[in-house]
Amino acid sequence: MAPRISYVEPASITDPAMIQELERCAREGTPRPESQAVRAHVPAVFWSFADTWRTVFHQGVADHSIKELCRVYVSRAVLCEFCGNQRSIKSARAGLVEDDYRDLINFETSSRYDERQKAALSYAEAITWDLPTDDAFWARLHAHFSEPELVEIGYFVAITMGQQRWLRTLNIEHHQVMAGQDGSMAPGFETAEALARSKADPDYWARSKTRPATAA
Repeated sequence: MAPRISYVEPASITDPAMIQELERCAREGTPRPESQAVRAHVPAVFWSFADTWRTVFHQGVADHSIKELCRVYVSRAVLCEFCGNQRSIKSARAGLVEDDYRDLINFETSSRYDERQKAALSYAEAITWDLPTDDAFWARLHAHFSEPELVEIGYFVAITMGQQRWLRTLNIEHHQVMAGQDGSMAPGFETAEALARSKADPDYWARSKTRPATAA
């Protein structure tokens, strides 16, 4: 299916810095070049997202791998397949493995996450599902994170949730812009052929509807 908003062809871009950033997206991902090729219709939007992703997600004061788990939690919650089939190379290098993504929706009962990760994921859950929070919820967060960390994680979850809800409506797909590089693709999604096979699998993650909790 064609994207609902066209990709800007990289060959039509005359700004060397934008071309360089798209090449980085193809090589390193998160974000991949398809979503940025849509944002490239408005250079200010393109750079706003690129700069936010670099300074808040890849850099920043909070642990990057915790932000990565929150990012993919949002993907699983809102069923953004484009975002949910990407992985952070930086987190992989820091030791995050594919099994660490499997229990995200059921994080509270999973043995895969420590108490700090669970607290952050409960924060992502509350923001994503508009859940009511109480003093105990905030005491849990303050026990594990500084206020600057809570600001950054909350802001990042809000940014990525809005972007993922938007991208989900656009019908964009991987390996359609600057194809041939698999930077940040999840295992089983490295090529267009592998992606098609994985999405046809009866156990493909996006076939399962998620259900929100009733409270954080």
